[in-house]
Amino acid sequence: MALALAPGPAAPAEAAGFKKADNGSSITAYKWLTKNKRQLDVSVRSKGLGKTEKVRLLLPKGWKKNTKKTWPVVYLLHGGRAGYQSWSKSSTIRALAAKWNVIVVMPEGRNGSYTNWYNYGNYGIPEWETFHMTEVFQLVQRNFHAGSRRAVMGNSSGGLGAMGYAARYKGRFKYAASFSGVLSLLSPGVPEVLKEVNAGSGNTDATAVYGDPEANRDNWVAHDPFSLAANLRGTKLYFTSGSGAPIPTDLAFFSEYVVGMTNGDFKKRLNALKIPHKSHIYSGGTHAWPYWKRELKKAWPQAMKTLKAKKAG
Repeated sequence: MALALAPGPAAPAEAAGFKKADNGSSITAYKWLTKNKRQLDVSVRSKGLGKTEKVRLLLPKGWKKNTKKTWPVVYLLHGGRAGYQSWSKSSTIRALAAKWNVIVVMPEGRNGSYTNWYNYGNYGIPEWETFHMTEVFQLVQRNFHAGSRRAVMGNSSGGLGAMGYAARYKGRFKYAASFSGVLSLLSPGVPEVLKEVNAGSGNTDATAVYGDPEANRDNWVAHDPFSLAANLRGTKLYFTSGSGAPIPTDLAFFSEYVVGMTNGDFKKRLNALKIPHKSHIYSGGTHAWPYWKRELKKAWPQAMKTLKAKKAG
């Protein structure tokens, strides 16, 4: 039967008997957001983050807690200055997911850059990669029947996260898509831009994320989709961005201009490696949601085909 809880206040995890992740991270509460029990928020007490963060789930029609059946899963990552609710605030993802028998996982990422922070060589909290790729990954498998056919997608820094995770965890995802993600961290001028962006996102010292791009270049390379592109062979790939405009006074245009350059460099790298991919680098465009929702609609059928997902009855 489905989790026996009507929409309302969060319930303690003990009532649902949730299994923990290997490192002891656990689901401490959950809350249904819809009467049909298709949308759910869970609270995860994370060892990697040292605090509790939220994950929003979209569950397929007919999902049950007590079953041996599994479903294909899509991890959908948000950009900086956003949160785990960002994608689902629009009807776009809810409408797309409702037509297919898939689980959609939207974890909190804050402005963590989808990496375990370098912290001047000390590493430690915050470990966003651990939260996403170990804790949330294991918790949704063990408690919500996420299967082995997986896709990962994201916008802006979530696009970097999606392509980076697919490369760093070779073979985990059958499909990866980036919408306006920075896909070449070390392209000319990009480290400087990221430093400004991270500082503006509330990170008091942007070098804490990856380290210094010169002194700690190895750590930048280890998180760079361009540098790790060979690991993406065998994964279905889609990436898209606008070309923006080089207008420093207009952040939306300038951001997309920089992103567009990195997408072009990433495409050249994949071509050099003869790795199949699909891309859409369009003229103009800004770093904004209307474009990302449009591209999600384009990517979704490709992802469903790759995951061999079935349409909802």
